[in-house]
Amino acid sequence: MHSIYSAQYRADPAHPHAPPAPIIGGDSSHTIVENARMARRFGLSWMVSTDHGGPRHSVLNHDRAWPDVVAARKAVSDLVLFYGAEFDVPGGEHASLILPIDAQERDTLRAIESRFGKREAFPADPARNTKSRMIAALGYMADLPNAPVVIGTHPSRTATGLGQWGLHAPAEYRAWHDAAPHVAIGMEGAPGHQAAASKPGLDAAHGSRGLYGGYPTMGGFDQMVATLGGGWDALLGQGLHWTITATSDSHGHWTAGGADFWPGEYAKTWVLATPTGADILDGLRSGRVFAVTGDLIDALDFTAARVRMPGQPAAIGDTLAVPGGEDIVVTIRWRPARTANAHGDVPKLDHVDLIAGGPSAAAGDRNATAKVIRRFTAQQWKQEGDYHVVEHRIGAQDMPRYLRVRGTNTTQTEPGPDPVGENPWNDLWFYSNPIYIDR
Repeated sequence: MHSIYSAQYRADPAHPHAPPAPIIGGDSSHTIVENARMARRFGLSWMVSTDHGGPRHSVLNHDRAWPDVVAARKAVSDLVLFYGAEFDVPGGEHASLILPIDAQERDTLRAIESRFGKREAFPADPARNTKSRMIAALGYMADLPNAPVVIGTHPSRTATGLGQWGLHAPAEYRAWHDAAPHVAIGMEGAPGHQAAASKPGLDAAHGSRGLYGGYPTMGGFDQMVATLGGGWDALLGQGLHWTITATSDSHGHWTAGGADFWPGEYAKTWVLATPTGADILDGLRSGRVFAVTGDLIDALDFTAARVRMPGQPAAIGDTLAVPGGEDIVVTIRWRPARTANAHGDVPKLDHVDLIAGGPSAAAGDRNATAKVIRRFTAQQWKQEGDYHVVEHRIGAQDMPRYLRVRGTNTTQTEPGPDPVGENPWNDLWFYSNPIYIDR
């Protein structure tokens, strides 16, 4: 979440060779403690403070943002509040950098940002803004005694069309993961800025969900995730364990003319973890995660088990070893919305898709094997208390490399491009992370 320390910068005409001064609140009007309080109001148990920067932003984070994080932790003590940054990626755009909560986090962030933030230097240093520099940054982070987590944000915001990548392509994320698999663990599925609305004087990007001006989001999710057989499926088919999330952003709230929701007001990343920083980070690294918008569901239990060993299922993020010749049974249990969301609606799920994918080309950005193998509507699911439950058996001859689940309140069989000015509350989705199959 951005705060007043995602500063804009002002040069002093009288001292043109001096670094520009940060304008506190220039890029976001919200304080860290305000974000933390709103996160709890909208049901979050954890949040990351992630400011991005400019010249010498590492000093601003160290001297000003860090004390505010400490104060917010005391003021909102029932929230796990991580310290981090929306890292200015060398050779790219942004990534969420999440630091483990420890005695070194303040100095760790300053060290990472000062060494590798692409906008940190003054005068600007082109050598800091290369993709090889990002690989070096990830190597540095991986060697830290208590390594952080890095999640690529708004992956396709600079794309110019469907599959026409901009600053980031699936192959680049593969390189990140190869360089530091314990650090570079995934990418944003649903970006922030979902409350962007068309207004006079705004270009198409600033009136589009996610501020995606080149090619729009699809059901509020980035095209790498929302396109069946697209970038995410390609990475999964190559054998990557690559986790997706949903974020909020906090530059300006929609009620004040901004493009953002409060933390958790619209998008949530659910992690199966105890409410501790260490276990939440472990859950992210392990892929025990599902992402949802509009509180369409608030619980998901997705498992796969060998028919001969039904009592030992694999869950989201796990790997299920399946001997040749054996079938598996997939069970999907979810708890639908029971109370009104922040928009005052009780959203109703229309259908749930079970998606399977096999191996994909080692260097491609498509996976032609990914497909919906079963679509469940209300006629197929059964009630178990507050939950709805469905099952599906997969034969040994059809065994995939991975399985994942999505669902929506719309009747769309595939998420389509989001039109400018769309009401995001009418277009809600959830996505699980995969169960991986080893055979």
